Amino acid sequence: MDKLWAPWRINYVTKIGKKAKGCVFCNIVKEKKDKKNFIVTRTKYAYAVLNIYPYNNGHMLIIPNRHVSDLGDLRKEERGDLMDLLEATKKLLEKKMNADGYNIGINLGRAAGAGFPKHVHIHLVPRWEGDVNFMPVTGQTKVISQSLQALYENLTKTKKARKK
Repeated sequence: MDKLWAPWRINYVTKIGKKAKGCVFCNIVKEKKDKKNFIVTRTKYAYAVLNIYPYNNGHMLIIPNRHVSDLGDLRKEERGDLMDLLEATKKLLEKKMNADGYNIGINLGRAAGAGFPKHVHIHLVPRWEGDVNFMPVTGQTKVISQSLQALYENLTKTKKARKK
């Protein structure tokens, strides 16, 4: 039997069933430790963060700073900022990752697949021609080809260069 070594998954496996105090999204935005939490961009009302349990390389979450469970609970300026950040993050990924397409989705409620149903967030997942291969189909395994640290450095390096 072949083994796929994925040591980064141990954090996920050992945390299943354990309740973190408070909301994970509220906790990381308050921490102000962007590199540790893989926050790539902050705006007035939202932030973009790498998903630490990605569906695909470059999987980002676009999250409002304020804890709300539904898009309808956002103020107009928060909703606009969230959408502007989604577009800016997509452009950053286009520049650095050269994806062929994107899945963009919002799961509202646990029944819809939301892992964190009480804090609305948008998934932005880069896709490439051929990124669905035999591994997920026959091996129930998804191969992520780049570490979060390397991707974070690549994305934030681009942002810093643009600011100059």
